[in-house]
Amino acid sequence: MSKILIVEDEIKIARFLELELKHEGYDVIIAGDGRTGLEKALNEKIDLIILDIMLPGISGIEVCRRIRQESMVPIIMLTAKDDVTDKVAGLDMGADDYMTKPFAIEELLARIRVALNRKNYMSDKKVETLQVGDLKLNLSSRTVFYKEDEIILTKKEFELLEHLMKNRNVVLTREQLLNNVWDYEYFGDTNVVDVYIRYLRQKIDEKYGIHLISTVRGVGYIIKD
Repeated sequence: MSKILIVEDEIKIARFLELELKHEGYDVIIAGDGRTGLEKALNEKIDLIILDIMLPGISGIEVCRRIRQESMVPIIMLTAKDDVTDKVAGLDMGADDYMTKPFAIEELLARIRVALNRKNYMSDKKVETLQVGDLKLNLSSRTVFYKEDEIILTKKEFELLEHLMKNRNVVLTREQLLNNVWDYEYFGDTNVVDVYIRYLRQKIDEKYGIHLISTVRGVGYIIKD
């Protein structure tokens, strides 16, 4: 039975989520503020975290950042704000997914299943290294090196690079990247892909003077051997 931690200060929402998740067969624990949520996340065996951004004590963004220093447990962030800045900040701190209140419980349950399935898949995975030229990406240790120099990436930067490298020599559209890297079909502005491509180019292409990620105008992006 998967254990889910709900970090939510609105009692009615927390209780509603608890009842729905228990009905689906999950073990559920609740924290009503950021400090308590962080403590439970780091000291108990948790399989997935539902984390509100607006929390008393420590914000959800900061809780996510601190958890990611020690754990890769799946995190789905909730917020009342339909704000791209909050979305990017949450994803950049390592959140796996993001939902804006109010939301349909069926959609949240679907995203929970996706996140847990991915976690189980990664746990069962053998050590594997992807390489393009002098760039190496290790899927087990989640590290990236250019020759002997380690490149520090955020969680989403790593996953975007991983997907591009796994599909090298194939042009991937923005929609394909959103669906595969962000785990669900994204409606609206696809600018977030361009933003993260720019981050990767700054850390790899520009820093080492190479041309790793190519833009195919009107289509998307590609990494070539």
